[in-house]
Amino acid sequence: MAAIDNSPDPALTLVRQDSRVDWVRLRTLLVLRWLAIGGQTIAVVIAAFYLGLRVEIGLCFLAIGASVVSNLIAMAIFPENQRLSDRDAMLTLLFDLSQLSFLLFLTGGLNNPFAVLILAPVTISATALTMRSTLILGLLAIGLISCLAFWHLPLVTLSGEILALPGLFILGFWSSLVIGVLFLSGYARRIASESHRMSQALLATQMALAREQKLTDLGGVVAAAAHELGTPLATIKLVSTELLDELQDRPDLAEDAALIRDQADRCRDIMRSMGRAGKDDLHLRRAPLGAVIREAAEPHSDRGIELHFDFHPHMEIDDLDPAQQPEIPRKPEIVHGLRNLIQNAVDFAQDQVWIEGEWGNGTIRLRITDDGAGFPPDMLGRLGDPFLRRRNRTERDRRLGYEGMGLGLFIAKTLLERSGAEVTFLNASDPFLMAEDNQGLAGAQVQVVWPNNTLTETPEAPTQPLGPNQLIVD
Repeated sequence: MAAIDNSPDPALTLVRQDSRVDWVRLRTLLVLRWLAIGGQTIAVVIAAFYLGLRVEIGLCFLAIGASVVSNLIAMAIFPENQRLSDRDAMLTLLFDLSQLSFLLFLTGGLNNPFAVLILAPVTISATALTMRSTLILGLLAIGLISCLAFWHLPLVTLSGEILALPGLFILGFWSSLVIGVLFLSGYARRIASESHRMSQALLATQMALAREQKLTDLGGVVAAAAHELGTPLATIKLVSTELLDELQDRPDLAEDAALIRDQADRCRDIMRSMGRAGKDDLHLRRAPLGAVIREAAEPHSDRGIELHFDFHPHMEIDDLDPAQQPEIPRKPEIVHGLRNLIQNAVDFAQDQVWIEGEWGNGTIRLRITDDGAGFPPDMLGRLGDPFLRRRNRTERDRRLGYEGMGLGLFIAKTLLERSGAEVTFLNASDPFLMAEDNQGLAGAQVQVVWPNNTLTETPEAPTQPLGPNQLIVD
């Protein structure tokens, strides 16, 4: 069971792992550019009028003016909340990188300490743009840094003295800038990617929980509607039957009465089938442990894998009196989290999956074990992280026809931990024992442990009255 790749729902494929489209607002880049324009202007003025350096003021202000004109045009054409595509953002940063390089060319190249600012566009690209755009800007930045090391206008004082660093210092500064481009862009991209992936995974978890909550609420509403409509449908059937008896001499009207009776029966059957899940009363907000696990496993019970339900003390679930089982909340996060774990086990099992439950010593413990290949040992410490997946072709062919995103275990772990559980991933077999010594347990195993007080203590006492039925108000 290389069960690291499990997409819990096809709808969650809308959450992409690296969807960096329209991340950057134009306003953000314009504000940064205005700050750069102000800083460049101050630096040029100080260098020329206070430090006494011979600077090509005209060309410098021409480069700064190009940024000003670019900002003004962008502000006139586009709204402030305009979001840039990856290509447009890359071109904007490319302009900034070229403009800054031209200013550095006019002011001493790598002899200018402000050359370190050339790292800024690449770092911004690493945090907000795609890998392709970041590579283009990074390679261009390294190329421009190399050119500035050899070709630039020297910094000259009013007395004619040329300010230049020794060649060894220039080499060191060039090396530090190149390393800075590589390290800072790689570091910023890794942090941004982790944050983005985590936010997407949490969004997927919220989508899964919201979907499960809607299904639960819908089931309760339908069941309540089926209950409340039972009496009027019975009245309609009774009256239509009496009319049918009295209209035997009026075939045309008798046919209409028979149609009304048949349609009332049809409505009754439809509402009965829709309300099989029961009514959302207090007694269905909690259920025996076995019932909740059965509900979670039901969608995967007919997929060709034999499911074994063994409960404390080593009894089949059907042989155990529900009164002897602890009652736990039928919360959507518990049902959906267990369902994901069971689906994962069924996906990678060879023939059998064991679902074992036991309670005592202040805990409720659940183990889900399969007879598959087990978790990759080198990945055990990372299981439960979002977008974690590693499968070979054979395992991929055994799935249900979808390409997972590595979110299933993350969502299951997040939802169950939200209910107070501790989730542990391990392999059931001992790698130092022979197959016959492992008693048939050779696959992956997931253990879910709840402290009793997180599930059994609720504000409502289990024996309190259920209260009157809640009417459905239109």
